[in-house]
Amino acid sequence: MGEVEIRRRGDGDMAACLAALATVHEADRYPAQWPADPAGWLTPRGLIDAWVAVDGTTVLGHVALTRTEASLARDIGLPAEQLVSVARLFSHARARRRGVAGALLDSVREAAEASGVRPALEVEDGGAAAIALYERHGWTYVSSRNGDWTTADGRPARMHAYVAPVGPMPQPDTERP
Repeated sequence: MGEVEIRRRGDGDMAACLAALATVHEADRYPAQWPADPAGWLTPRGLIDAWVAVDGTTVLGHVALTRTEASLARDIGLPAEQLVSVARLFSHARARRRGVAGALLDSVREAAEASGVRPALEVEDGGAAAIALYERHGWTYVSSRNGDWTTADGRPARMHAYVAPVGPMPQPDTERP
């Protein structure tokens, strides 16, 4: 595999994004339940923009920014208008340990900051690799609450809120997940 490029998601990327998402669902149960409309799931309500990581024409990962819901804004302690939410972040199961997820995360953080807003996100308690990624990239844990859905293994979701650091990008340790 060659150089990874981050670019805005185009209409022609959806089939490759769905194929990559299928590998993630198989490996990690993300999303916890395969959506009835996977393309719609990758284009959530409140979508601002979406990006893909590509190697040539191969989609290696995906991330989106959405408007922030009131509950997450309350958890973060800032008005929703000052925030954007990171959503649908994943890297193809065969692209792990290449820095794809970290590059996508840094790209959306830069895009958010360029727009004058601060990125935030929620992650389910079972997402240990994702939590480790966020913390390596300097994101700050803010709070936890019960989600309104059930995980793939049947337990109530426990959601953790994180907010991006302010200022220069931290230099993360070697990408592990």
